[in-house]
This record gives sequence, C-alpha cells and structure tokens, in this order.
Amino acid sequence: MTSGLTHFDDSGASRMVDVGAKPVTSRRAVASGRVSLQAETLKLITNRQVSKGDVFEVARLAGIMAAKRTPELIPLCHSLGLDSVEIDFAILDATTIEIRSTVSVESKTGVEMEALTAVSVAALTIYDMCKAVDREMSLGPIYLVEKSGGRSGHFKRAESAT
Repeated sequence: MTSGLTHFDDSGASRMVDVGAKPVTSRRAVASGRVSLQAETLKLITNRQVSKGDVFEVARLAGIMAAKRTPELIPLCHSLGLDSVEIDFAILDATTIEIRSTVSVESKTGVEMEALTAVSVAALTIYDMCKAVDREMSLGPIYLVEKSGGRSGHFKRAESAT
C-alpha cells in the first residue's frame, strides 16, 4: 500500500518516519491563525483590562511552550531542540486578531507542526483568558504560511488561500 503518506508503512500501520539518514539542514516554518471576537473584547485586550492579565503576553508564552511540547501532543512528531520560536499578534480590524508563529531549527525534520501548534495554543489561550466576557469568540482558520528547508524545499501559501 503506497499512499504517499509517510506516517504509514506498506501494510497501512502507523509509524514514526525514520529520519536517521537525512542530512541536518536549516528549517523554518511560519503559521498563522485568527481569533474573531467582539470589538469590546478586543478593546479590553489592547487596553490591558482583562482581569486575568496581559492577554497577548500570556498567549505568547503559551504558544512558545506549546511549540516546545508538540511531540507530546501530536503522536508521530519527532522531538526537536528548537532554535527559535516567535509569536506575533496583529489587529486586523475591530474584531479580528491575527496570530503568527515562526519556528526554526537545524535538524533532520521540519517544524511545521510546531508552528501550527504554537498558533493553535496561543489562540486557545486568548479564548481562555477572555471567555468570561465573550463566549462567542471563534478560532481559525489556522494554516501553514511558509516553510523552508529539507528535501521538499520551499513552500509558500498563495495569498488568496487565506
């Protein structure tokens, strides 16, 4: 059974991909996601008036911690000693926050899952910190923006895909 999906062997059983023979290269991944919320909630966040604390800084730390622990959450991910994790926030309009993570490593395997996990957990943290005032928040889409390094080379998502 050759499906092109690397996490399955020829019989269809799950497996962790063997990266032992792959060369170490610089790898980088950028992921993005959005949180939609009420304008009043965003004002509370930007004015640092959420009772639980500075929402962006707590979400940034949660995203960084999540990226480092990705293999504990995603069963077939390799453990990596990440070189860098950055989480940035942008206010797109009165009701939308964009979260962007950039993860890099010198390794035999990529960091797409770490970047996606960082964005996901940062978004969940924003929800958790603000749910008392806005239970109608929504998360997503969350997606890979760009990745570089490794055998498959460079990938950049078309802007119209978001």
